[in-house]
Amino acid sequence: MWWKVGLVLVMCSGLTSSEAREEHRDSSPRSMMLRVPVETLDFGFVPSVVYETHAYYEPGPIGVLFHVVHAFLYVVQPNPFPKDLIVKMVQQNMGGIKGNDYKKPENVVLFLQAIFYELGFIVLTVLGVIFVLFMPIVGLCFCVCRCCENCGGEMHQRQKKNGDCLRGFYMATLIATSVFLAVGVTVACAANQNITNQIKSTRHLVSTNIRDLKSFANYTPAQIDYLSAQYITAKNKVLSDLDNIGTLLGGQIHNHLEREVVPALDNALRMTAVKVEGAIKAMREAKEALESVTTSLEIMQEGTGRLQNSLQSERASLSNTLNDPACSNGDVTHTCNTIRGTLSQLALSANFHGLPDVEAPLASLDAVLKTDLSNIVQKGYSSFNDTPRLVSEQTKEIVSEVKGLLDKSGGEIIGFTKMFPLEPALENFTKFLTESQKNIEAYYPQIDQLDFYRWIGCVVFCCMVVLVLAFNFLGLLCGSCGYDKNATPTTRGCLSNTGGNLLMASVGFSFIFSWVLMGVVVTTFVVGGNIEKLVCEPLANRQIFKIIDTPYMVHPAKKNFLPGMLFQDPNIDLTIGSMYRDCYENNGLYSALQLETKFNFNKFLNATVYNPELTKIFNSVNVDLQGMFLLEQEGKDNLIDFANTGIGDIDYQAYLTEVNKGVTVVDLLSYANELEAQADQLPRGALENALKGHASSIRQIHKEKVVPMEQAMGTLSQSIKLLQKTSRELPIKVTNVLNAIEAVEYLIANNASHVVKQGTDKFIKNIVGYFSQYTEWVKHSLEMEIAQCKPISNIIDSLEIIACSFIVDSVNTFWFGLGGCCLLLIPSIIMSVKLGKFYRRMDTEDVYDE
Repeated sequence: MWWKVGLVLVMCSGLTSSEAREEHRDSSPRSMMLRVPVETLDFGFVPSVVYETHAYYEPGPIGVLFHVVHAFLYVVQPNPFPKDLIVKMVQQNMGGIKGNDYKKPENVVLFLQAIFYELGFIVLTVLGVIFVLFMPIVGLCFCVCRCCENCGGEMHQRQKKNGDCLRGFYMATLIATSVFLAVGVTVACAANQNITNQIKSTRHLVSTNIRDLKSFANYTPAQIDYLSAQYITAKNKVLSDLDNIGTLLGGQIHNHLEREVVPALDNALRMTAVKVEGAIKAMREAKEALESVTTSLEIMQEGTGRLQNSLQSERASLSNTLNDPACSNGDVTHTCNTIRGTLSQLALSANFHGLPDVEAPLASLDAVLKTDLSNIVQKGYSSFNDTPRLVSEQTKEIVSEVKGLLDKSGGEIIGFTKMFPLEPALENFTKFLTESQKNIEAYYPQIDQLDFYRWIGCVVFCCMVVLVLAFNFLGLLCGSCGYDKNATPTTRGCLSNTGGNLLMASVGFSFIFSWVLMGVVVTTFVVGGNIEKLVCEPLANRQIFKIIDTPYMVHPAKKNFLPGMLFQDPNIDLTIGSMYRDCYENNGLYSALQLETKFNFNKFLNATVYNPELTKIFNSVNVDLQGMFLLEQEGKDNLIDFANTGIGDIDYQAYLTEVNKGVTVVDLLSYANELEAQADQLPRGALENALKGHASSIRQIHKEKVVPMEQAMGTLSQSIKLLQKTSRELPIKVTNVLNAIEAVEYLIANNASHVVKQGTDKFIKNIVGYFSQYTEWVKHSLEMEIAQCKPISNIIDSLEIIACSFIVDSVNTFWFGLGGCCLLLIPSIIMSVKLGKFYRRMDTEDVYDE
């Protein structure tokens, strides 16, 4: 009784079929168990046990004989294992055969099929029985016949011309027969001794199997404790993520809002950043341009006065030079008149004194820039980047509740594994194993004694053959050594006569022992051969499991035998074959016995880990981003003021008109070069030198007065064009900036709920993913590592080794060798009788007259 209770408790410890958990299991949200890429948790390794039993047998040299016997049995019985026949016979005669049931057609058919399957055994058994029955009769008749001086009993030998050839043939045949008899009896003795030798190995197999069962029972509680204790690994990871929910969940939401909301949020954020920075840059550039315009305008106005004075002075001086009397001589007059006609070109072209100043727009822009718009924008983005802190603050209570539920679930798991009286059950189971081992060991002396009797009996049977062999070999030896071919049959020597008598003694013992030996052979052949074909072979290829696992095979009202015995529920789809396969692969007993049908620990675990309250708390996670502003009202007002600074009211065309005129009417360098060229056409003298001096003065004016003004004019032109461009784009740019910021703020405040929901779902799935890893790890461990049931398959394999390899194979080898000896006794008898005639001393002989 204890073996069954203890085994079931060991198999089922830590497992439950609690109906109260069914609703919780069904209500656990399957959407939360979606596979999401989460960090892989390390639950370590379940404490493992190394079993001692190696259920493998290599017979060694005698295995050759085993294979020969198997081949002989295959010749006798080549039909495959009759699984269907056995099933039909058992099912049709479940209640036993009563009255005339054996006459029913179906029973007759089954009986004929069984006879056909056993035909080889039947034929050989009949022949063996005939041998057993007729051999004593033949021996008795032979003795009576010889007493009547027939059948070779007459002590007279007729001389034949081929007598020596016949004697040699009979002797060679008897020697060969005796050798084969010796081989047969050697095979029988080897098989007999092999059984005795393997009995000792049986003790080792029994002890290792019991120790493995004890290890199986002792390690299972520690494995279950380790299984429940590893909940802390998943729990700690969940707590770590909850403690960092601001960084994890808030970071996810922030990243979604910044990068993944397509197209509105992502584009809006990027555009906003660019446009605000662009607006700030435009403000600064506009201020710099206005300042440049003011500076350049002052430079141009001051330079214009100095340049005008210098040009007037140079024009007056050149006019005085042209009034020199030398200009009135001949060809010189024309040149002087030409130069005199160009004096009006030495004048200013642009007038910068009439241009309006930009002091008012510059003052307005200075006022706008006193507000640090960049800092205001950074505050807005800081508010956006502070999403993790916002999430952390809004989920404080949820995190606290979840931690409490996790602690509660961990306590329930550990408490549940301690609910069953596992320790007392295992203690009783271990005691049962210890007592069983003691009881088995108590039978060892009796087993040894019975084996000794068996060994003596087999030796006696072998000695019968050995006795016949001894008489054969002694007869051959004495007859051969004492035979004198020159002696007549009546004058043969004592040694030769003794050899003949020994051979006749061999014949007598052969008749006495052969039928006894054949009776032993037939009995062991029928039993051992059928056990080999009907039990050992199907057990080796697991066909026998298919018979036992056939539905309604053991009991007409119980579908499956094994679950009906263990769980009193024969409808569970559990078979001995499937259990053996799982245990042979050293899987867990939870999987091998399909304990989830009765003790579903995974159902309890899912109901505990995926607590509905936990699901409700997770679903209540809500992050509110409505208080987030990217740009405060002060910044928006600053942008509007920037658009109203008056930059667009500046008369840019007036500036561009004066800038495009140039500083002077004519290029002074060209004018100086032309003047110098005309001076070179004059005769050498004071006039030529004076004109070249004026050309040099004009170049100096250009260098000192015109070049700075041209540079200032270029700067003024660039600034005016920049301001003009800015004035055109400014309203649009400010409007776009404000619209983009408002769109982003609206999106964050009102339309980002799906982003928050998406981030929250992902975070929750990560949390649930850790629990899923734990439950999957528990499921895998229960199926593969907890209570690994290799000892159970080892028991079956050990029984097969002991029953089939140790005993049945040896028994079959024994009758195979002994049966061969029985058959060889027939030619041995014949040859001994024939040969004894040539060795024994005759009473009379043939006499020939010369």
